[in-house]
Amino acid sequence: MASKVVTDDRRIYSSTLVDAEAERSRGRHVCVVDADGFSALLRGRPAPCLELRRARTGRVRPVAAATTEARVLGGPLRARRTGRRASGDLTLDLSRLDEATAAHEATVGALIEHLSRQGVEACTNAAGAPEFDAGWSLGEDIFVAEVKSLTGAREDQQIRLGIGQILDYTHQLRSTCPSAAVRPVLVLEKRPSAVRWTALADGVGLRLTWAPEFAGI
Repeated sequence: MASKVVTDDRRIYSSTLVDAEAERSRGRHVCVVDADGFSALLRGRPAPCLELRRARTGRVRPVAAATTEARVLGGPLRARRTGRRASGDLTLDLSRLDEATAAHEATVGALIEHLSRQGVEACTNAAGAPEFDAGWSLGEDIFVAEVKSLTGAREDQQIRLGIGQILDYTHQLRSTCPSAAVRPVLVLEKRPSAVRWTALADGVGLRLTWAPEFAGI
């Protein structure tokens, strides 16, 4: 919706949003999503329905609906099926990419099963929340996890990336959900070769674990 040209000077809405607002005024719910929301829907993730508000410029500015406090966890998490692609003339090594994707989803699936055996349901992120790989609640604590495969990639690079991502997600969630006790978790496909990562994780308040045992969770 961000690229729509305004056709209603009084309300400063695009033609599409004028129609949507008219339908809403008649009591019919019309869901409005932006580019990020549409991208989330294509990936099977939830997307927030946006309110229609007047903007100062000639561009449409749908905004997220106001809530008392954002939610962290969404619906049940399911591991995605993966396949292999023909590389053709591409210079990118698709076989290694497929292996890494398969390892990631296998780790997600193993994590779901591990939690299920404890009577805990793994969840997706809630609409509007950062797109962490898995989340679950235990008592008053909400755990959010980033899953990293170590197949077909440099181990240290993957772990550094995962640490940065999950700490960023946790910071965002603690800002938008101040009453939630959010606990960050980095889940690896397998035990890392360097033992220093456990000490580093402890130092930044991050729980580090790996398949297949998932010790500590």
